[in-house]
Amino acid sequence: MPPDNLVPEPVERLLRIYVLDPSLAAQYDTARIGETAISIRWEQNLLPGPVGEYIEVIDADPASNCVYHPVDLNDLRVIVQDGLAPSETNPQFHQQMVYAVAMTTIEHFEQALGRVALWAAHRENDEHGRFGRESFVRRLRIYPHALRERNAYYSPEKKALLFGYFPAGANNEYNTRDTLIFTALSHDIVAHETTHALLDGVHPRFNEPINEDVPAFHEAFADIVALFQHFSYPGVLQYQIAQTRGDLSSENLMAQLAQQFGRAAGRGGALRDALGGYYENGVWRRAEPNVRALEQAREPHARGAILVAAVFGGFLKLYRARTRDLYRIATEGTGVLRDGDIHPDLRNRLAGEASQSARYILQMCIRAIDYCPPVGITFGDYLRALITGDFEMNPEDRDNVRVAMVESFRQWGIYPKGMRSISADALLWPTGEQVMEQHDIVMPPEAMRSLLEDEQRVDNRNLRLQLQPWNLETDRYRTWKGADNNARVLWRWLMDKGKPLLPALGLVTDPNAPRSVFFSRYTKEPAVEVHSVRTALRRGPRGSTKTDLVVEITQRRRGYFDAEKQKRVDADGPVENDDGDFRYRTGCTALIDPATMGVRRIVRTPGTVVDDRCLSRLRHFLTDGGIEPETAFWLTRNALYEQEPFALLHRQAEQ
Repeated sequence: MPPDNLVPEPVERLLRIYVLDPSLAAQYDTARIGETAISIRWEQNLLPGPVGEYIEVIDADPASNCVYHPVDLNDLRVIVQDGLAPSETNPQFHQQMVYAVAMTTIEHFEQALGRVALWAAHRENDEHGRFGRESFVRRLRIYPHALRERNAYYSPEKKALLFGYFPAGANNEYNTRDTLIFTALSHDIVAHETTHALLDGVHPRFNEPINEDVPAFHEAFADIVALFQHFSYPGVLQYQIAQTRGDLSSENLMAQLAQQFGRAAGRGGALRDALGGYYENGVWRRAEPNVRALEQAREPHARGAILVAAVFGGFLKLYRARTRDLYRIATEGTGVLRDGDIHPDLRNRLAGEASQSARYILQMCIRAIDYCPPVGITFGDYLRALITGDFEMNPEDRDNVRVAMVESFRQWGIYPKGMRSISADALLWPTGEQVMEQHDIVMPPEAMRSLLEDEQRVDNRNLRLQLQPWNLETDRYRTWKGADNNARVLWRWLMDKGKPLLPALGLVTDPNAPRSVFFSRYTKEPAVEVHSVRTALRRGPRGSTKTDLVVEITQRRRGYFDAEKQKRVDADGPVENDDGDFRYRTGCTALIDPATMGVRRIVRTPGTVVDDRCLSRLRHFLTDGGIEPETAFWLTRNALYEQEPFALLHRQAEQ
């Protein structure tokens, strides 16, 4: 046997999972594609649980007063079998399943964003409920059997994923009544909830429902990631290509989420479907694009489904374009396939193109979150983020992906408000030069570079802006500490040498601002809060790399439901410990070139912190926004700062 130092460290481990959910493996026609072994990065110090660098699986079942023995994925008997065999009754496989799917989702995010993933920090408040300090969260906790109910959710408070189980309520060809359905065994539900946690780590303010699109976006984005991960599993993809004869716009598993959950809940089909659904007569029908669909949708999941349909529509346009030549060859130019099964070679080539197209769209969708405003996301903002992020990495766009995406969004009535053109080039977020020219701002290059060169004293310590590499090999705790340090130093620079830049960023430092605005006790001006300075390292389709600093800056103001009280506080200031009825936040995301510190892109919220019209619109939305009764629970005063918003949202959606 060779010495240990001659045996290379493994780079991956194979773990078996249910491809979509257990119902596929339980049907004769799909049993051979119901499970697969997926490649997971090798974690050398993985402990039983599993407990690794990113995830800690804790299998406690409060309803049964039981704690299940943790699975040891480093057991040689487990390793040589590519993990435990899929089982609905083995708790250790449930632990393996949630770990494997969550790690796959994390890897997709890290590849798209070019940096290690961080969970949202734990925020501690003082005795008055005000923010005290933040602490690093190394691992997201996952509880496979946390709830005996028809629900699963991400808890921002606990920094955990909680999965439920419940007896099937419907007796049909897919489920027997009272059979236990475990949400932890649904690939789509695990990927969906993990995405909620990952998005919260990048944009913690996206939990505040300050417009109709915010809760809908969280749900839609999580569905998008879960859907497009389907295409990374060759077995089920090739099966669906064969079943649909390559037509992925017809009913198929690739566009459906959580089939077993939906059928067990008596829905007749999947929990959600990006293409259509089953109607009163029990027949599946494709939903045609509708430019007025958003006007009719208020419930967050229904509204989010429109965004999912728009993204999936863009994918279908790309897939058709990339397979048109294959159909010409296979049909001898007629465009009509012969009756019968398609040739295996054609099936494999179509599956390959579908997989590559889906991977591109998934990376495009994840990369876009770095190009979103820090608060108050809208679907129109996300469209601009998609187009800008893709342009930055692939300016040539030979496949016209951006054109396909814009067209699909337009067909579903999604576009940024107030724009005179929604062509791909018009949707790009403005460059720093464009915004500064608009505001007649001149920032000498040496003023920007001083941020790299100056040593500054902050809290009696010498600190520099730490531009150490933040990539896939960086220690996550050091990354978190470095980002926190960078935020403080950048704030100091903005308040000193960078003040001329503030109007371009949509920031206000007028000492005569309304007194409901939060003021800094240091500058005696409206407070400017630098929340994040993260690095994004991205590799384009032709091998080029691009590095950015992604900086999020916000300001906040106390909002009051009583407009007269708002006027009084604006004039005289709040009483002690008065934080208002709600928060009105504004700000920007700035993408900065770390080599020159030049501002490349500026993504601003619509108004500034002193904009009374935007404040009034938020007040109207929260109090009298025409919200339908079934979704009013989400947008009440108490729900605005609900500690478990996803538990409430998911529970309501499944009723």
